[in-house]
Amino acid sequence: MKALYPGSFDPLTLGHLDLIERGASLVDELVVAVLQNPGKSPAFSLEQRLRQITASTEHLGNVSVISFDGLTVACAKEQGTRLILRGLRAMSDFEYELQIAHTNRSLAPEFETVFLTTSAHYSFLSSSVVKEVARFGGAIDHMVPRVVAEDLARFFNSAFAPPSR
Repeated sequence: MKALYPGSFDPLTLGHLDLIERGASLVDELVVAVLQNPGKSPAFSLEQRLRQITASTEHLGNVSVISFDGLTVACAKEQGTRLILRGLRAMSDFEYELQIAHTNRSLAPEFETVFLTTSAHYSFLSSSVVKEVARFGGAIDHMVPRVVAEDLARFFNSAFAPPSR
């Protein structure tokens, strides 16, 4: 069985990585699909996000990392999977994710969405929370893989460096 785990992953958090590891233990192959959304301005380029996820999942032999744009169901079809993996942190996520799952089923009824709940100690994490903490110099080592923490430090140091005189 093969599953697709789509998302923007800007940046990858330990909550995402937890879902990747747990999802990979349930299927023969897990494809992490990084969305390139032209409507958003990500902190990291698509190439950086692909590199971060690849480095963070190299210990998992059945995980591959790709990029896509457009509909998730189109990507899933292209990858030859009918199973879409999504994570839930809180009840508020459920309403949104259920709507997306129903939309995907309306577009392609052969697809199933499987939800995994985030481990409790990662339930507070979101990419936007991580970026906010990093922006103001807070510790993020317990929120993201090392490669992401290093990239965030570089991003915010360069983005918010005082002008040189």
